[in-house]
Amino acid sequence: MNIQIPNEILLILSLFLLFGGVLVFYYLFGNIGLYCWTVFATITANIEVLIVVQAFGMEQTLGNVMFATTFLVTDILSEMSGKKEAGRAVNIGILTSIFFILVSQLWLLYTPAESDFVMPSIQAVFSNTPRLMLSSLLVYAICQRFDVWAYHKWWAFTTKKCGDSARFLWLRNNGSTLISQFLNTLLFTLGAFFGIYDTKTLISIIISSYVLYIVTSLLDTPVIYLARKITPRNIQGRR
Repeated sequence: MNIQIPNEILLILSLFLLFGGVLVFYYLFGNIGLYCWTVFATITANIEVLIVVQAFGMEQTLGNVMFATTFLVTDILSEMSGKKEAGRAVNIGILTSIFFILVSQLWLLYTPAESDFVMPSIQAVFSNTPRLMLSSLLVYAICQRFDVWAYHKWWAFTTKKCGDSARFLWLRNNGSTLISQFLNTLLFTLGAFFGIYDTKTLISIIISSYVLYIVTSLLDTPVIYLARKITPRNIQGRR
């Protein structure tokens, strides 16, 4: 007997799994773990985004929660290690996208053997990948760099106002991410799906995606507070 789990439950489980995964990677491997997560999330999100589901009464693409973790990663790096390390994660994500586009398109050029049964599925998924990946690459580069810039601008502003650089973490986190996610949602949806879906569906995807990003942005704030209390294991070993 197959048990069908509601999409809403799966999205909530994904949220806890992925946010928890970021903390685990950070604890076990420090900044290197966050760079590895960036590679994982960049590739996975750009495959997931091909899937459209109905959840919470809205039509939405998958990949939103996964992509939200890349903003969480850059915010943790900004908070714990500074702007340079956060920018490095963005560059890793950009380079990952470029090579994934090249490799995935190379797969489609092969002539499959007569016994092959996978190639039609690979073609169905990755024949649309270039547009999606190129859109994602450009939007990722723009929005992630904006997020890092905005995070440190908010940080400088709150430090100047209250004289304490540790305070108002929630403000710099949400103040940067909510704006960045709106830009990301608008630009990516238009770049990836304009001409594929009708206007009504595009608007639905934009609204539902941004609502989900608002939720994930608010929920990732406690995760950043937890990350600030974590001493990565590789740093512990040096003490």
